[in-house]
Amino acid sequence: MAGPSAGVESGGDAIVVTGSRIPRQDLAGVGPATVVSAEQVENTGIVNVETLLQRLPANAGFAGNQSSAYWASNGYGTAQVNLRGLGIKRTLVLLNGRRLVAGGTGANSSPDLNMIPVAALARTDVLKDGASAIYGADAVAGVVNLITRTDYEGLGLSLRQGITEKGDGADFSADLLLGVRGDRGGFMAAVTYQKTSAVNMASRAPCALREVAPGTLSCSNSAATVGGRAVLPNGQQINFNQTPGGDGDFYEPYSPAKHNFNSAPFLNAVSPVERISTAFFADYAVSDDIQAFGEFLYTFRKSNQIATPGVLRNIAISASNPTNPTGEDIVLVQRRLAEPGPRHFFQETNTWQGTFGLRGSLSNDWRWEMSGSFGRNTGIDGSTNIANLEHVANTLDPAKCSTAPGAAIPCGDYLGAGDISPAVRDYIFFTSRDHGGNELATVSADLAGNLFTLPAGSVGFATGVVYRKEKGWRDPDPLTVAGVANTNQQDPISGSSTAREAYLELSVPLLADTPFFRALTLDGAVRYSDYDLFGGDWNYKLGVDWMISDAIRLRGTYGTGFRIPNVPELFGGVSEGNLTTTDPCSNYSSSGNATLIANCQASGVPAGYTQLGSTILTTIGGNENLQPESSKSWTVGTVISPRGIVPGLSLTADWFDIRIKDAIRAIPGSTKLAVCYASQNLSHPFCDDFTRSSLTGEVTYLSAQPINTGREQMSGLDLGLVYNRMLGDVSFSLDVNATWLNEYIVYPFPGGAPIHFDGFIGGGNGGYPKWRGYGVLTAEKDGISATWSTQWIGKATDFNADPGDIGYRTPNIFYHNLQLAYAVDDRTRFQIGVDNMFNRKAPFIQSYTDANTDTMTYDLLGRRFYAGFRTAF
Repeated sequence: MAGPSAGVESGGDAIVVTGSRIPRQDLAGVGPATVVSAEQVENTGIVNVETLLQRLPANAGFAGNQSSAYWASNGYGTAQVNLRGLGIKRTLVLLNGRRLVAGGTGANSSPDLNMIPVAALARTDVLKDGASAIYGADAVAGVVNLITRTDYEGLGLSLRQGITEKGDGADFSADLLLGVRGDRGGFMAAVTYQKTSAVNMASRAPCALREVAPGTLSCSNSAATVGGRAVLPNGQQINFNQTPGGDGDFYEPYSPAKHNFNSAPFLNAVSPVERISTAFFADYAVSDDIQAFGEFLYTFRKSNQIATPGVLRNIAISASNPTNPTGEDIVLVQRRLAEPGPRHFFQETNTWQGTFGLRGSLSNDWRWEMSGSFGRNTGIDGSTNIANLEHVANTLDPAKCSTAPGAAIPCGDYLGAGDISPAVRDYIFFTSRDHGGNELATVSADLAGNLFTLPAGSVGFATGVVYRKEKGWRDPDPLTVAGVANTNQQDPISGSSTAREAYLELSVPLLADTPFFRALTLDGAVRYSDYDLFGGDWNYKLGVDWMISDAIRLRGTYGTGFRIPNVPELFGGVSEGNLTTTDPCSNYSSSGNATLIANCQASGVPAGYTQLGSTILTTIGGNENLQPESSKSWTVGTVISPRGIVPGLSLTADWFDIRIKDAIRAIPGSTKLAVCYASQNLSHPFCDDFTRSSLTGEVTYLSAQPINTGREQMSGLDLGLVYNRMLGDVSFSLDVNATWLNEYIVYPFPGGAPIHFDGFIGGGNGGYPKWRGYGVLTAEKDGISATWSTQWIGKATDFNADPGDIGYRTPNIFYHNLQLAYAVDDRTRFQIGVDNMFNRKAPFIQSYTDANTDTMTYDLLGRRFYAGFRTAF
């Protein structure tokens, strides 16, 4: 990492800094950025871009990662980054300054970070500042620019094998890098193969925990039982035989402690992924002034997850049905279909992107570039052991089914564990298959150079035009679309958006080499974007860079941003899913909260109500009424490099402030319920977004579709320290970054009460602790090096818990990692390492996503080891 400087796209005397398209002599630029070099990636044992970025303190909130069951937006293994916690859709991901196609299984909103082989990267630049005027839409929170190597020659090979302390989660990766350079150009190819084994969730979290009694955690598990939970006409809940092969007519009063189903053994803490990523880069000097270049990427990914057996819900079974031993009409509220075992979700994706362009220089040293690229991602996903609800209904209809052997429609018995016969299983279960994909087409032309010279220096400029078309689609299995599958109902998604853009950027040196003004530069950029769906929009950015002396520098930026709803937000079909959700009315009678008690009673929730399980059926999907969101952001900071006092030391501090209007956001169900029941007399509009059963009091409908919220505002402070020093013949390098989140407030609608995210965690939102940090210390002598890295996740308060509850406030969490390496020479290096050295466990969070914690924030695996080597020929 390198907090004081922004990233570099190309070599030479003049470089292109990430966050600007004007070639410059100075790396620092005018915006806060973090640069992670290839050397630091190697020293910390990181094997994918996902891990690299998610350790940085600028990353927060909700994003897909391998240790989360909530892989977002049909990604199922798509690695994402969420700068500032403002949402993956507000972070723009680039490769060498150009956009990447979205990855996933259809109609997705962000690229797969692991599409790029790590061996091909020279550095990764993270611009923590809005840059819509420079790069166009989506750069609201910042930009991640993946910069590839251009100078590699030879054949390189690296291998790495990792495993957890418990002997699971094996992780193998192999990288091959080939580079050839000649007088007129060169070629580089990189291939990465990675395979990760599963880690069962029960090995890390044996069961789902709830504070059923004050001060005591106990397994709550799922109220979808293997025997079947039913309601009699008088409202009494009963449960049928729980023992396979037992008395099929047995039933008794339902008891959560006795009957509930433990889902943990049927979930993964880490799901297996197998990936092959390839990248090819070439350049050729057509003449002394013109160079042709090309890029081609291809990634194949296969991933899968296990899930709990499916559930039948609200099935009416008459008293006359032969399988009903009660003699009364009943409603089978929930019945776990455990007979065939867990569901197995699977995904296969193919993603490729090709770019071709020409670049060169004119006689006045102006630089130009023209390029076109096209990317396409296609995916297949599905699940085994999905029940066809029409077939289930047929097996319960005596007029259609038969008990005769070999009957086309066998009669089914769903009252009692193990009572579903093999014939019924064959008839009702099927494997679903969905298809989808994403496309990105861009054509751009850019021109940059110096317009004229002022006393303080040359006035630089950059200008260009861009055409961009994005498309996404997703076609779920026909039975899923029809709503007859006992899985998340989904509608097809298909949509596209087209943008035509033009930009102009200027850099004007105002003063130079005068007292208190070593250099003073004013930067400005303006961009016009015309969208086929929403019309035109102007965005601009201003920056000031003031070098008081070689040791002290002040900088600041102000800019606007604009983001149109993406394809899944706008065109996504409505679907339903069982999402981990906290019901505030669970055990409300003993809460002591007068407002909560009154509101739960007003909702008809019984006094002794306890949430039956940890999930609630939630409606998600797109919203055709969404409008674009706009933003304003500013930063002000300083860079201090006291070379005369402490050689090798550089300090940075940057204040950031981001305000988003008409923000597009899906408020998680747990948050909606908590806010509703905290309002007087159920007055909050969120109270219209759910319904409860008049029989049991449990939530039966909950909406979490995206809306244009009133606004969002965020501010905080980024701190950085870089120190390089020789002590004797040992070289030391220290690189530390920290972020303090001052505030993050979401106003759910104009005039609505604010929802504070800063300092909070859980509820499906991810983590927003006040403090985050990441530091790397490396010592090296005679080819032997030791690297210690530490990730700090600060204290946070559960979004939906009450003071005094277990897990109401999380502690500071530090993850320490150590690597020892020996470089035989410049080509060959051996390494061993341990991550999460002190086996720090994830803290308990009441409104957890999975595994009793926030899987978007904390490490589930515990201590793990790895060994690897690289060599070159």
